[in-house]
Amino acid sequence: DRIYAAVSISDFSATVGGHLTEEPAKALTHTTSKEQFKEKAEYADGRETDLSGAEAYAIYGQEVVHHLQKVGGAPMFSAGVERLMLGEVEELWDTAAIAMYPSRKAMLEMIMSPEYQASALHREAGLAGQLNIELVEPVGAWLRQQ
Repeated sequence: DRIYAAVSISDFSATVGGHLTEEPAKALTHTTSKEQFKEKAEYADGRETDLSGAEAYAIYGQEVVHHLQKVGGAPMFSAGVERLMLGEVEELWDTAAIAMYPSRKAMLEMIMSPEYQASALHREAGLAGQLNIELVEPVGAWLRQQ
Protein backbone atom coordinates (compact mmCIF):
# COMPACT_ATOMS: atom_id res chain seq x y z
CA ASP A 1 0.00 0.00 0.00
CA ARG A 2 1.17 3.49 -0.82
CA ILE A 3 0.61 6.44 1.45
CA TYR A 4 0.47 9.93 -0.01
CA ALA A 5 0.65 13.06 2.06
CA ALA A 6 -0.61 16.06 0.10
CA VAL A 7 -2.01 17.81 3.13
CA SER A 8 -3.46 21.27 3.41
CA ILE A 9 -1.85 23.94 5.55
CA SER A 10 -4.50 23.52 8.26
CA ASP A 11 -3.92 19.73 8.36
CA PHE A 12 -0.16 20.31 8.59
CA SER A 13 -0.53 22.83 11.38
CA ALA A 14 -2.86 20.57 13.36
CA THR A 15 -0.62 17.51 13.11
CA VAL A 16 2.92 18.87 13.38
CA GLY A 17 2.65 22.59 14.10
CA GLY A 18 3.17 22.21 17.83
CA HIS A 19 6.21 19.97 17.28
CA LEU A 20 7.89 22.65 15.16
CA THR A 21 8.07 25.05 18.09
CA GLU A 22 9.49 22.48 20.53
CA GLU A 23 13.17 23.04 19.78
CA PRO A 24 16.07 25.37 20.44
CA ALA A 25 15.58 28.66 18.63
CA LYS A 26 18.89 28.43 16.77
CA ALA A 27 18.65 24.85 15.44
CA LEU A 28 19.28 24.81 11.69
CA THR A 29 16.92 22.44 9.89
CA HIS A 30 16.48 21.24 6.33
CA THR A 31 13.55 19.54 4.68
CA THR A 32 13.68 17.27 1.71
CA SER A 33 10.56 16.83 -0.31
CA LYS A 34 9.60 14.39 -3.00
CA GLU A 35 6.78 15.49 -5.29
CA GLN A 36 4.48 13.69 -7.66
CA PHE A 37 2.35 15.84 -9.95
CA LYS A 38 -1.23 15.58 -11.07
CA GLU A 39 -1.70 15.35 -14.82
CA LYS A 40 -3.96 18.45 -14.68
CA ALA A 41 -3.97 21.01 -11.88
CA GLU A 42 -7.06 20.99 -9.67
CA TYR A 43 -7.66 24.08 -7.55
CA ALA A 44 -9.65 23.69 -4.34
CA ASP A 45 -11.66 26.82 -5.13
CA GLY A 46 -12.91 25.21 -8.36
CA ARG A 47 -11.29 27.72 -10.73
CA GLU A 48 -10.90 26.63 -14.33
CA THR A 49 -7.33 26.12 -15.49
CA ASP A 50 -5.39 24.68 -18.39
CA LEU A 51 -2.30 24.24 -16.21
CA SER A 52 -0.73 20.84 -15.70
CA GLY A 53 0.09 19.82 -12.14
CA ALA A 54 3.77 20.48 -12.84
CA GLU A 55 2.99 23.98 -14.14
CA ALA A 56 0.88 24.85 -11.08
CA TYR A 57 3.63 23.55 -8.79
CA ALA A 58 6.21 25.61 -10.73
CA ILE A 59 4.25 28.77 -9.83
CA TYR A 60 4.46 27.73 -6.18
CA GLY A 61 8.17 26.96 -6.58
CA GLN A 62 8.91 30.45 -7.89
CA GLU A 63 6.91 32.12 -5.11
CA VAL A 64 8.24 29.99 -2.25
CA VAL A 65 11.78 31.32 -2.79
CA HIS A 66 10.61 34.73 -1.53
CA HIS A 67 8.78 33.16 1.43
CA LEU A 68 11.89 31.22 2.43
CA GLN A 69 14.04 34.35 2.23
CA LYS A 70 11.61 36.29 4.47
CA VAL A 71 12.27 33.84 7.33
CA GLY A 72 16.00 33.48 6.68
CA GLY A 73 15.73 30.24 4.71
CA ALA A 74 16.78 29.29 1.21
CA PRO A 75 16.12 26.71 -1.48
CA MET A 76 19.23 24.52 -1.51
CA PHE A 77 18.60 22.00 -4.27
CA SER A 78 15.94 20.88 -6.72
CA ALA A 79 16.05 18.25 -9.46
CA GLY A 80 13.95 15.93 -11.56
CA VAL A 81 13.95 12.25 -10.63
CA GLU A 82 15.42 10.07 -13.39
CA ARG A 83 15.43 6.54 -11.96
CA LEU A 84 15.51 4.48 -8.78
CA MET A 85 19.01 3.33 -7.94
CA LEU A 86 18.24 1.11 -4.95
CA GLY A 87 15.08 -0.16 -3.31
CA GLU A 88 11.53 -0.71 -4.52
CA VAL A 89 8.63 1.65 -5.21
CA GLU A 90 5.49 1.38 -7.31
CA GLU A 91 6.12 4.72 -9.04
CA LEU A 92 8.95 7.22 -8.99
CA TRP A 93 8.46 10.74 -7.73
CA ASP A 94 8.72 13.49 -10.35
CA THR A 95 11.05 15.84 -8.44
CA ALA A 96 13.03 16.14 -5.23
CA ALA A 97 14.12 19.28 -3.40
CA ILE A 98 15.91 20.44 -0.25
CA ALA A 99 15.09 23.68 1.59
CA MET A 100 16.99 25.21 4.52
CA TYR A 101 15.34 26.99 7.44
CA PRO A 102 17.23 28.67 10.28
CA SER A 103 14.93 26.87 12.75
CA ARG A 104 11.73 24.88 13.00
CA LYS A 105 10.08 28.01 14.35
CA ALA A 106 11.01 29.88 11.15
CA MET A 107 9.49 27.06 9.08
CA LEU A 108 6.23 27.31 11.00
CA GLU A 109 6.23 31.10 10.72
CA MET A 110 6.52 30.81 6.94
CA ILE A 111 3.88 28.12 6.60
CA MET A 112 1.36 30.03 8.71
CA SER A 113 1.76 33.38 6.90
CA PRO A 114 -1.21 34.42 4.73
CA GLU A 115 1.17 35.21 1.86
CA TYR A 116 2.60 31.69 1.89
CA GLN A 117 -0.85 30.15 2.18
CA ALA A 118 -1.91 32.01 -0.98
CA SER A 119 1.09 30.52 -2.80
CA ALA A 120 0.37 27.07 -1.35
CA LEU A 121 -2.89 26.95 -3.34
CA HIS A 122 -0.72 26.28 -6.41
CA ARG A 123 1.20 23.59 -4.54
CA GLU A 124 -1.98 21.80 -3.53
CA ALA A 125 -3.47 22.17 -7.03
CA GLY A 126 -0.44 20.58 -8.66
CA LEU A 127 0.48 17.73 -6.35
CA ALA A 128 -0.86 14.20 -6.45
CA GLY A 129 1.43 13.35 -3.56
CA GLN A 130 4.30 14.72 -1.53
CA LEU A 131 6.61 13.55 1.21
CA ASN A 132 8.30 16.17 3.40
CA ILE A 133 11.09 14.83 5.57
CA GLU A 134 12.89 16.88 8.21
CA LEU A 135 16.67 16.56 8.15
CA VAL A 136 18.81 17.52 11.16
CA GLU A 137 22.53 17.86 11.89
CA PRO A 138 23.51 18.25 8.23
CA VAL A 139 27.05 17.48 7.10
CA GLY A 140 28.64 17.30 3.68
CA ALA A 141 31.05 18.98 1.34
CA TRP A 142 28.38 21.28 -0.13
CA LEU A 143 27.50 22.71 3.29
CA ARG A 144 29.48 25.45 4.96
CA GLN A 145 30.71 24.00 8.22
CA GLN A 146 30.84 26.21 11.32
